[in-house]
Amino acid sequence: MRSQDLQVFEAAVGAIREEGRYRVFADIMRERGRFPHATLRREDGSTRDIVVWCSNDYLGQGQSPEVLDAAHAALDKVGAGAGGTRNISGTTSYHVDLERALAELHGKQTALLFTSGYVSNDATLSTLAQLFPDLWIFSDEQNHASMIEGIRRAKCERRIFRHNDLQHLEALINEAPAEAPKLIAFESVYSMDGDTAPIEAICDIAQAYGAMTYLDEVHGVGLYGPTGWGVAERDGVMHRVDFIEGTLAKAFGAMGGYVTGPAAAMDAIRSTASGFIFTTSLAPSIAAAALESVRIVRECPHLRDRLAERAERLKTMLFEAGIPVMSESTTHIVPVLVGDAARCKKISDILLYDHGIYVQPINYPTVPKGTERLRITPSPFHDDALMERLVASLKAVWAMCPVHTSAP
Repeated sequence: MRSQDLQVFEAAVGAIREEGRYRVFADIMRERGRFPHATLRREDGSTRDIVVWCSNDYLGQGQSPEVLDAAHAALDKVGAGAGGTRNISGTTSYHVDLERALAELHGKQTALLFTSGYVSNDATLSTLAQLFPDLWIFSDEQNHASMIEGIRRAKCERRIFRHNDLQHLEALINEAPAEAPKLIAFESVYSMDGDTAPIEAICDIAQAYGAMTYLDEVHGVGLYGPTGWGVAERDGVMHRVDFIEGTLAKAFGAMGGYVTGPAAAMDAIRSTASGFIFTTSLAPSIAAAALESVRIVRECPHLRDRLAERAERLKTMLFEAGIPVMSESTTHIVPVLVGDAARCKKISDILLYDHGIYVQPINYPTVPKGTERLRITPSPFHDDALMERLVASLKAVWAMCPVHTSAP
């Protein structure tokens, strides 16, 4: 590689460093049976015990004995990998049974597994535009990067409506030809602010204009509703949403993504989406683990109740301590506004290395510049003592780090 080519890479990283938003990955080892405790390994090879406060394993299912037993059983029975794509030897009974369970529990005819939630959004949204050449997509401005990328790759007419702004959405839909196929894409829980979408009202608009609806329930599935199938179930409108996309990597503690919907639509996506056709299938042990986790989460509403109680308790404690919890959050996500990239990273570093508390800084491009934050995610296993320790540490570190402090 030429030296001038290397300079391009170095300049790109240098600019990110200067803005204080260079990302450093914490080298941690979660310990079976001790969630949310983990071990941090420093660069010098030394270690220390830490408490993880930013995991998306919202219910701790990645440590569930039953889930781990299911994974081990599948591993012992069929081996490590899937052996190929879903079409070429990569479909096992674990995959088929998991798709059936996901479709049933979202009230849809069929489900389709993908290797991640990112891929399921990207592949499905881009493929829908191939199937409907005249498609118009209407996307909430705060949709996840995977949805944005899928819509961008769709190369169809697309309009971005202001976050949860129904009047703006309807005004944009009125720009489209009446006969044109339309799709409204939005999320149930927006993962950085912790607010939710007005799903019923969006479905009303979709019905009035003959639009399809595509709902990302990644941060809602497993956590809301009588059986844990998301905000749409909680609000009683699951049957009104055409496509529901979700993940196995958050409330279910495994990995992978999926989309559910009408059988004809899922068959067409299965047959045409390159993100599905040309990638190796999920490992059978992962599918088996996810299937067991789905069963547990559906049958254990006390996990959801405990998570909701922990989140509300923590918000109250932070507020009383003078820590700026973002008021938009009405969910289990607890975002604390910092508003400066360098300060956000410094606070995170001090919490990790001096206090043994791991909360990753969230900076641009994940959130807009000026809204940098700590995104805290309590779980049912963060007890009062851990919460009191977090609040005390945050309060101490907050006073140490004035705005515009340079990153260490």
